[in-house]
Amino acid sequence: MARYFALVFFLGCASEVVCLQGACGAEQEQPSAPEGAAGCGCDKLKRAVGGGHGSVVELGEDKTLSADPAVKYSTEANERTSEAQGDEKKIQSQMVWISGGEFLMGTDDPAIPADGEGPQRWVHVDSFYMDIQEVTNQQFQSFISVTGYVTEAEKFGDSFVFEGILSEPVKSQITQAVAAAPWWLPVKGANWRHPEGPDSNITARLDHPVLHVSWADAVAYCSWANKRLPTEAEWEYACRGGLKDRLYPWGNKLNPKGQHYANLWQGDFPTHNSGEDGYVKTSPVMSFPANGFGLYDIVGNAWEWTSDWWTVHHTTDQQYNPVGPPSGTDKVKKGGSYMCHKSYCYRYRCAARSQNTPDSSASNLGFRCVSQEQR
Repeated sequence: MARYFALVFFLGCASEVVCLQGACGAEQEQPSAPEGAAGCGCDKLKRAVGGGHGSVVELGEDKTLSADPAVKYSTEANERTSEAQGDEKKIQSQMVWISGGEFLMGTDDPAIPADGEGPQRWVHVDSFYMDIQEVTNQQFQSFISVTGYVTEAEKFGDSFVFEGILSEPVKSQITQAVAAAPWWLPVKGANWRHPEGPDSNITARLDHPVLHVSWADAVAYCSWANKRLPTEAEWEYACRGGLKDRLYPWGNKLNPKGQHYANLWQGDFPTHNSGEDGYVKTSPVMSFPANGFGLYDIVGNAWEWTSDWWTVHHTTDQQYNPVGPPSGTDKVKKGGSYMCHKSYCYRYRCAARSQNTPDSSASNLGFRCVSQEQR
């Protein structure tokens, strides 16, 4: 499967550690991010053809993702009727009913215009169920134990990890970084079981969101659970929690009455995270207040895959259950992560969006599922 990275190679000795760029400044009060500070580089985490590391290359003719993961893990896995599988499925996320309706999607005051946040348009979505939380390590582990599924990061042998959470022994072995965001490093042995590389594990993080899952991995899990990924419209409708034209799931103020409502970055990105909200990496799911629909961590903590292909062009015509373009090279992700800071990645707003190739994976990228029926 084709993947491509935007990487710069550092040709010094093998022990050379990539230096971080300077701080990006403190959080500001204006509604838009500073000029040129478009993101934390999450959208640059893409593999080269064949899974190697190199400069950006164009994808080949095969731009679509094989449906094999979904087929395999929705038919073979779900046909198993063993008691063990039944027990595993019992720990799936609780779901909440999202009553459908019309809402204003996007914004006419985009903080990051290049991301296609606008124009604002009326969209109708039908009712659906949504996981109240991001899929956790424990839940994903249950899926793996039943199906034997192997994630794409495990197959490729590496995944992207933020430099600031790596151990010194791991960093000393790395000689390359993402050109546009050198705090992102490809780490051998990094995957959902080892979020910061081979010397890390999830033993004490079973209730944290699973990370290093590609879009294909997320589709496979949702299919196994008889669920699916949300469309971007469904996700944004759910994020808004019944509020009209607000920045965040809870309103327009980031920290109402001084309270933190999401796991985000505090301090100077990318050099210092003060952890004022209690966390410098992911947090256990449901650590922060739910929105009006009863959804936890709908912004912050981990980015969440959607089913839509990426585009920055949107019609102003009213739409009913839009599903995005029929094809593309990147998939839409929503919600931001624990790495988001207003000075550099103001993407923890409901209207904000970003993208990655379907087989990309990183230490801040996860998902949650939806369904038309209660599961």
